[in-house]
Amino acid sequence: MRKFDGLDFILLVDDDESTNFVNNIIIKKAEIDAPVHVAFDGIEALEFLTSTGKFASQKTLPKSGIIFLDINMPVMNGWEFLEEYRKLNSTQKENIEIVMLTTSLNEDDSTRANSNVDIKRLVNKPLRIEKLNKIINDRI
Repeated sequence: MRKFDGLDFILLVDDDESTNFVNNIIIKKAEIDAPVHVAFDGIEALEFLTSTGKFASQKTLPKSGIIFLDINMPVMNGWEFLEEYRKLNSTQKENIEIVMLTTSLNEDDSTRANSNVDIKRLVNKPLRIEKLNKIINDRI
């Protein structure tokens, strides 16, 4: 397993259990030593980041990690999550990288993602080991 400074967590935000399962396997195959958490919508993702709701038992706020964010989810989609994420304390967000992971072929989604300062990159599903390694290595 490879441990990286500044990578304390990976958060998968996707309502599709199969996608989360596959992404977990990819992370394990890449031998990334970081806890992987799953949120099935934007609300759960915000609860993770703020240690509230089902994540209230976390002793500290997550500080440094990668969020793989889907666009199309029920309850709170990726765009709505980003609107709420923007309201979080800037020091809490400074070491978090958001990667929008999507199957969307909509050019508007690409344009919107590329113009959003909180999104570091847009990656087409499925996540692959090569893509994951590039994302991790670019963080270092």
